[in-house]
Amino acid sequence: MGGKKTLTVLSSALAASLLLTACSGSGSEDASSASGETEVKFMHLWPEGSSKKHYDVVNEIIAEYEAENEGVTIDLEVLSNEQYKDKLRVLSTSGDLPDVGMTWAAGFLEPYVGGNMFAPLDDVIEEELSDAFVPGTAEAYALDGATYGLPLELNIVSLYYNNAMFEEYGITPPETYEELLEVVDAFNEEGIQPIALGNRDAWTGSLWYMYLADRLGGADTLNKAIDRSGSFEDPALVEAAAKVQELVDRDAFVNGFNGLADEEAKSMFMSEQAPMYLIATWDLPNYTTNESVPQEFRDSVDYMNFPTVDGEGDTNSFVGGPGVGLFVAEESEVKEEAKDFAAYFVKAWGEQAVEKAGVIPATKVDAASLDLPQMYIDILDELNNASNITLFADVQMSPDTAQVHLDSIQALFGNEMTPEEFAKAHEDALSKE
Repeated sequence: MGGKKTLTVLSSALAASLLLTACSGSGSEDASSASGETEVKFMHLWPEGSSKKHYDVVNEIIAEYEAENEGVTIDLEVLSNEQYKDKLRVLSTSGDLPDVGMTWAAGFLEPYVGGNMFAPLDDVIEEELSDAFVPGTAEAYALDGATYGLPLELNIVSLYYNNAMFEEYGITPPETYEELLEVVDAFNEEGIQPIALGNRDAWTGSLWYMYLADRLGGADTLNKAIDRSGSFEDPALVEAAAKVQELVDRDAFVNGFNGLADEEAKSMFMSEQAPMYLIATWDLPNYTTNESVPQEFRDSVDYMNFPTVDGEGDTNSFVGGPGVGLFVAEESEVKEEAKDFAAYFVKAWGEQAVEKAGVIPATKVDAASLDLPQMYIDILDELNNASNITLFADVQMSPDTAQVHLDSIQALFGNEMTPEEFAKAHEDALSKE
């Protein structure tokens, strides 16, 4: 991964600005309210409709913080995932970032750090969060020796499946890629679309590609292609792209998957229209603790590690890594209050989000002391036994190259690009950096 980069205006920002300015809620107002209280603007991506447990925990933490810090109020804005990313780009062009917001690790940070927009947070870690994080999580938010994000989540991706549907049709959950193809054929013969996938945003399809690359090439092949110690034209990475198209041609995914949002695919899985769904542990609450989801459905869901492919691969090697973390804006007029709130939020999130939202936090958890569903305990065991966790490809890459990756994933799944063309597009983009 490269060093710091100068911030460039991303093409999506201009279009998004026309849609988002009206609902921005951010401006260049003074940081103090009319009542003399200090306002800390906080923007997050867990709306009540799609992430109610997260949303509720956030509101509880804010209420507790305000009660303990008289004279400070948190001015909250909530957007969905893709809206959030678009708005963050828009606000970055006007120098009007929220005081505290959410970021991803590695390559996602680069333009914001290069543009001097995110504040270094090593002082917060040393003074408030020493020894709080699972090893390797905070480091993912470091660039050039400084840390610019405080991680909230740790995720691994699993293939969730509806065991009741498998049993109803007498189909055995697969342990290998070859068996997965047989399962796809069996459900198609029953008139059931096998795998829920919403690839409109393309990171969802990237999860499939990354696992196929990991199983065929080992844990380091994709990482080396991205950090330039290897090549995206490595035979294993080309073959992984070919396997993607084999799944597409086998009708593995729901109809119209390339035009569906992930939320639509999730809905298809949760409404039992499709028996399989590849997603990270941020969705674990829907299968464990989320009481708004019918207990019968939660009881029917199980998971498997991604299978071996052509007899190759370590099933204890995962795609995943730190999820979102908190940043503090370098130009915040209330930077010290923002840092204080961010540190408070991270500690409170680690204490509350496990049981209240079913989240695996980036801070250390004593699972034995908590009353957790069995699947949650099993996933924690998977994390403890993981031989490798490969960070999401688009997060590893700079924003410009990540966009090439996502566009190419869309084209690959749409059979609009050959595996060789897919590899070359990545190689060309990476070689320019």
